Amino acid sequence: ERAFNEASDFAKAPENWLVFLGRNGCGKTHLAAAIGNYQLKKGKPVLFVFVPDFLDHLRSTFSPDSKVTYDELFERVKNAPLLILDDLGEQASTPWAQEKIYQIINYRYNEQLPTVITTCLPLEEMETRIGSRLADPRLVSVVNIMAPDYRSDLTYSEKSRRRRAR
Repeated sequence: ERAFNEASDFAKAPENWLVFLGRNGCGKTHLAAAIGNYQLKKGKPVLFVFVPDFLDHLRSTFSPDSKVTYDELFERVKNAPLLILDDLGEQASTPWAQEKIYQIINYRYNEQLPTVITTCLPLEEMETRIGSRLADPRLVSVVNIMAPDYRSDLTYSEKSRRRRAR
């Protein structure tokens, strides 16, 4: 209930940061997407980024065949009026990836740009510089979702019905 209320409040007035922590399948992405959809319906720009895919796309800009430059893509994400970073911490933990994520988070932190983050990682397990930004109570509301994985919580008949509906 707290997660829903926080998401609802943030959707109506996206200020500061909202971080959803929890296991896979507990509804973090669903709530983050609902915030984005609410803003889109109001005609506001939103950028929803699945972090591992973003890093792949960023790497691909180094290819001569890339239709977008590194700077264009990086700046678009860094400066989005409302940025939703989905599955932070699920990316490969290379030094390059950590640095790119830190640069985005640090910029948005310093500029106090509205940001929603979903992650399975407890803040203390994140790279230190990132975790310290996400733990700042002056800017960030952290919601720990304790719900079970909705995908594994389906009964056999619900799973069968979903398979038949495909």
